[in-house]
Amino acid sequence: MNLLQLKYFQAAAEYEHMTKAAQALNVSQPALSNTISRLEKQIGVPLFERQGRQIKLSPYGKTYLHRVNQAFYQLEKGQREVEEMAGPDKGLISFATTFPSVLPFLLKEFLEVYPDAKFMQNQAFIEKDIIKQLEKQEINICISTFPIIHSDIEWLPLVEEEIFLSVPPEHHLAGRGSIQLIDAANEPFISMAQDDYFRELTDNFCREAGFKPNIVYEIAEASIIQHLVELNLGVTFTPFLFAAKINKHRSVQLKIENPICKRTIGLAWHKGHFMSQSVEQFKRFCQEFFEKSML
Repeated sequence: MNLLQLKYFQAAAEYEHMTKAAQALNVSQPALSNTISRLEKQIGVPLFERQGRQIKLSPYGKTYLHRVNQAFYQLEKGQREVEEMAGPDKGLISFATTFPSVLPFLLKEFLEVYPDAKFMQNQAFIEKDIIKQLEKQEINICISTFPIIHSDIEWLPLVEEEIFLSVPPEHHLAGRGSIQLIDAANEPFISMAQDDYFRELTDNFCREAGFKPNIVYEIAEASIIQHLVELNLGVTFTPFLFAAKINKHRSVQLKIENPICKRTIGLAWHKGHFMSQSVEQFKRFCQEFFEKSML
């Protein structure tokens, strides 16, 4: 057997469908099927129970997959440890974040201290995708605006970030400085899309205040939302960091006295995976960056 056979086996086990696994591997379905058949012949037991192209791991296959995953983890760990020995300040940091708008400021400051660091960012905005990427070692760490809860994942809360209400400069609430959220109950709201975690959070704020927001626009990009607020087309919720670092628009940020509108920013990583010195440095830097940014 060889590593290619084991990679194919992992993919077939993940998708439980030969055609889908072949597409993910960018190989033909017959090539994948033949590779799996040769592996089963070498081991001497069926690894899958077959129903056409739909497959399911056999009891032998489940046991074998566990060991294969462990083997690949150890190989990956060894590679990272060797890379770390060769250049501890030059390692690749692979990460995901649920609020990429803060990245230019975070990475700029980090690279000023560690100029040889290299980054690879993955897209991940929902909990299950983050967990999957951490488990498969596609990312080393995730900067998240909501807790990542899983038995194998370490979640470290860093700071509580306040959420403001953004209104146009000429808005009748603009001069008040702070409001009760119920004061905005009759306002037209511009919000993130329904499947966005921040949207779920802000809808809950409104629910707690005793009203359902009148959402007139749903937009996927936060900076566009701020432009619409400037044009007096509605009001919106804005996190502190976006308002302080990114938002250079003319909208006015109002403190919400009631209910308390905050979210938690934290870091998540896999408990059992090797963390290089470069990633450890990035983790410590993130802690300092967000604590300093809230001052």
